[in-house]
Amino acid sequence: MRFISLFFVLLAFTFNTTAQVIGKIFPDMEAETVEDKVVSLPGDTKGKYTLLGLAYSKKSEDELNGWFEPIFYKFIQKTTGLMAGFGYDVNVYFIPMFTGINAAATGTAKKKALKKVDPQLLPYILFYKGELKTYKDELDFEKKDIPYFFVLDKEGKIIFATSGAYSESKLDQVESVIE
Repeated sequence: MRFISLFFVLLAFTFNTTAQVIGKIFPDMEAETVEDKVVSLPGDTKGKYTLLGLAYSKKSEDELNGWFEPIFYKFIQKTTGLMAGFGYDVNVYFIPMFTGINAAATGTAKKKALKKVDPQLLPYILFYKGELKTYKDELDFEKKDIPYFFVLDKEGKIIFATSGAYSESKLDQVESVIE
């Protein structure tokens, strides 16, 4: 009985946190590619569904990396053969956030990404350098050691949010919202 009560408390907490951001317009953010091209979110992504993964600590960035491959194969890689034409037309960005004293490390992180990240993934990685407060307040970043994921509709409104390490069930939820 105690387990069931704890389950419902955790479920209500998860729903409540997620529900607080659903329906909000994603706050304006300028981030850069490894080639220093500026991408303005959500402005530059309007007209398409957008999946954003954000991380603002080393540990959360490590968990964000765990999402790269599954998201790449599900939403980015163009299918060939019998499945050609059945891909998704969605913007996807992974965004490590460099804030406070860590903002100085942005250039180093870009160089490291150029050397270590699969070149096919590089266009989908943006680097944010700036303040964190707006995003913590608007997006309910409660824990710094986990990544946060948001699906935006074609107008930049948040229609789904999840957080934490990759799981197949979370990816299935993202996919069902995008479909």
